[in-house]
Amino acid sequence: MAERRMFSKTIVDSDAFLDMPLSTQALYFHLSMRADDDGFLNNTKRIQRLIGATDDDLKLLVMKRFVIPFEDGVVVIKHWRMNNYIRKDRYTQTVYREEFAMLSVKEDGSYALEETSGIPDGNQCVTVGIPDGNQLATQVRVGKDRIGKVSIESSINTACPEPEEPAPDREQVISLTLNDRSEFWIYGDQVEQWSQLFPAVDVLQELRKMKSWLDSNPSRRKTKRGILRFVNSWLSREQDKGKLNYRTKAPQISEVDSW
Repeated sequence: MAERRMFSKTIVDSDAFLDMPLSTQALYFHLSMRADDDGFLNNTKRIQRLIGATDDDLKLLVMKRFVIPFEDGVVVIKHWRMNNYIRKDRYTQTVYREEFAMLSVKEDGSYALEETSGIPDGNQCVTVGIPDGNQLATQVRVGKDRIGKVSIESSINTACPEPEEPAPDREQVISLTLNDRSEFWIYGDQVEQWSQLFPAVDVLQELRKMKSWLDSNPSRRKTKRGILRFVNSWLSREQDKGKLNYRTKAPQISEVDSW
């Protein structure tokens, strides 16, 4: 197995990456350094303990689709082939053949889970319309009977299905105005999940701030597909501010008096 690993500035300089807490970014680098030559590894828990990262850091990497998890605990670095190029004489094929067979490789080099794998990736379909850099991409299948060979299947003009409507029993907490003036509802279970992922943040209060900001900046409102990314980026920044404020907390009055 090759000993050196590389990182693409396209990935690590992206807003999606830089908006994450520093501990989450560090976990991504450490996972990438220890992955095999196809980007797979099965010891994420050990690496988390080794560097002091938390389960929330891994959950955020999964949520933002920087890593793809499998049911048996194996994960793969989604943009592995965009980050790394390994010479054939130094390349060792992954031992995680079943997981590898569940993946397709997009034209840009990123992995995506096949629809038949049963594990949602959140980025498998292609939207017809204005491309965002990963859309209208040709996919390369890496099936069990095609390892070592590839067959290219055009996915152009394949439309993404609309997100499923929420169950009627979900508790509506607050709505955010979209660019088409419709309201996007945030639900109680989402607030609870974000509160776990961003423990230094008052999530409900930040959602109120987001609503006020969107109401005050109609030209910068988000689309239905982009609103959750906006929320995650906002909360990630506030999480980092919360950690910084804790480290640089002002001294108490009694401490000042003793100077």
